[in-house]
Order: sequence, then C-alpha cells, then structure tokens
Amino acid sequence: MPLELAREAEQRTPTGYVDRAIQCRLSDHGGDDHYGLLTELDTYGTALWLRWNGTETALLALPDCPVTGPGPDGEGCCLFDAHPEGHTWQHAPELTSYAS
Repeated sequence: MPLELAREAEQRTPTGYVDRAIQCRLSDHGGDDHYGLLTELDTYGTALWLRWNGTETALLALPDCPVTGPGPDGEGCCLFDAHPEGHTWQHAPELTSYAS
C-alpha cells in the first residue's frame, strides 16, 4: 500500500493501526478491481477498504453487506454492501495480494 494511503488509513481507524498485508476478499472474479478489508470504523456497520486495480489504489469507507445466508444460523456476509460476485458464505475467495 502506498505510504500516503497507509498514513491516511491509520488516521481514520479507531486504533491507529492498519495491517499492510492486504488480500482481495472477493470470490474469484473476472473484474480488475480488488478489495481488501483494512479495519472496522467507529461508525456502526462501516469498514475501511482498500480498492486496487493495477497501480491505482483508493481508500473507501463502505457499509457492511446486510445479506445473511440461508438456514437457521444465517451467517452474515463479510463484504461490503452492493459488492460484486457472491457472498462470502457462497464462495471461498481466491486470495489476491496487493503488492506495492
């Protein structure tokens, strides 16, 4: 992650710490955009995500996906609202690391 984005992310987090080993959390996908979870934010149901596509990167504060899985346990999706591809309980993601 570029240093300036890492600093901005650290300033926006409640703990002041962001893990820089980011991996795409989407299931195996055909799109070029990748999304890695950085941290939960103070605002309930919102998290800070890193989006990257080649050398382009951006920090995004996105609301959590409200969809729950079928069945009595109703496992929640661990992605953001209106994410592309399937929900986390539908597919195991093929992890793509962000390499600066």
